[in-house]
Order: sequence, then structure tokens, then C-alpha cells
Amino acid sequence: MTAASDLGTARPASPELLRSVFRRHAAGVAVITARGRRGPVGFTATSLASVSAEPPMLSFGIGTGSSSWPAIATGDHVGVHVLGEHQQELAATFARSGADRFGPATAWREGPEGVPVLDDVPAWMVCKVVARVPAGDHRIVIAEVLFGDPTGHGRPLLYHQGRFNGLRD
Repeated sequence: MTAASDLGTARPASPELLRSVFRRHAAGVAVITARGRRGPVGFTATSLASVSAEPPMLSFGIGTGSSSWPAIATGDHVGVHVLGEHQQELAATFARSGADRFGPATAWREGPEGVPVLDDVPAWMVCKVVARVPAGDHRIVIAEVLFGDPTGHGRPLLYHQGRFNGLRD
């Protein structure tokens, strides 16, 4: 058992503590898309996780204050795009509040189930939403993979210390 005095600079839980710890955790970068009532919506996510192989399922988190939340909250399908290190600007666009995410600078097409599919990504999937689990000011969305393409090119884009980065050799 470690004495409290041996814990050094331990702080009580807070939003800032959580953000500070996760700045030290490198995460893959994905863009989640959906068909909204007024057109396509999407956001940058670093919370993408594999959930199950049989059936193939994944999860991601989304804030309930996000401009994309209404479409994710009511839609049946989402697109999940793994970004490459050549797509830092695309990741920043989908992370920026008020950005024209599907403007002329974003190459995309309508994919299976009417979901927006981004071009030139290392991999993408179209998924059916099966659950939205409340988690504080977010929801954890669990989705079953229906279609996908893992054959794109590029090394993965990572998010670490508040910046988008590529892998180092």
C-alpha cells in the first residue's frame, strides 16, 4: 500500500486533470460523418475503439453539445474514416467549430446507406448505430460495421499534446 505522501502531485479529479492526462495519451484520429436534415455533418474523433469482432462493432464518443449530435442522435448510420498523416488540415477542419466541413476543400461522395464517405482516407467504414450510451456530457455510440474499405494509402494520423502528428521512424 502506498502512503498518500508518496503520491507526489496527485490532484483530485476534475475536467482539467482528465484533459491533462489525455494530452499525454497518443490517439488515432478519425472523422465521423452522418447524413443530417440539412446536409452532411461530421466531426473529428480521437475516441474510436474496436468493440467486437463477431459481430464487427466499434464505438466513439460525441459531446451532446456538438453540432453533429442531433444527426448522430437520430440517424441510423454513420461513416467512420481513419485519417492519414497527410490529412492534418482535414482533421482540423472537422474539429473546428463553425467550419464549412463539406465545402469545396473536402473531397467526399455519398456512400452506402446515404452516408457521406470521405475520399483519400487510409480506411473507412459505414456502420449501423445500435446504441447511444449516456456518459456525462457525452454519449458513447456503439455501431455495427456494415461496409468498409481498408485499402487506402498513408500512415496514420495521431493526436498528442494538443497537436496532430504522424508516426516517427
